[in-house]
Amino acid sequence: MILYHGTNMDFDGIELSKSSPYKDFGKGFYLTDIRNQAEQLAEKKAKLFKGTPIVQMYEFDETVLHSPDYKVLLFEKPTREWAEFIYKNRNRNSHFHHDYDIVFGPIANDGVAYLLGRFEEGTLTLDELTKELQFRELNNQYFFGTEKAIKLLKRI
Repeated sequence: MILYHGTNMDFDGIELSKSSPYKDFGKGFYLTDIRNQAEQLAEKKAKLFKGTPIVQMYEFDETVLHSPDYKVLLFEKPTREWAEFIYKNRNRNSHFHHDYDIVFGPIANDGVAYLLGRFEEGTLTLDELTKELQFRELNNQYFFGTEKAIKLLKRI
């Protein structure tokens, strides 16, 4: 399968140390199987941080998602477990860290920080948070969080 990464500057090698923490699935390299989604993210990054919108393409053998050789977490749709996992990864007061090589699932809604704050203060239940985090038009994200997983990506 082909995966896309939207960015504001081109690069050759993926360096996990340069990844931002507190993202939906933690600190790692994120891609999507939806080209338009990557294009929109590249434009957004270029506006925020300057640079040129670039969509990088990577080849990935998706059979790895079911291989016992990799630690993989799959969220086919927004669930309570998905919302809780995002909450743990985005919570700056937590020292949560997982050891998954790859995580796949929907992208949370853009108002994530606000919603997580409401959940933390107790004005949203986990079920309400799950419902509110659902992106109006569900978009996919693939998280690659280990060097072992990064080696599975072949730039094209």
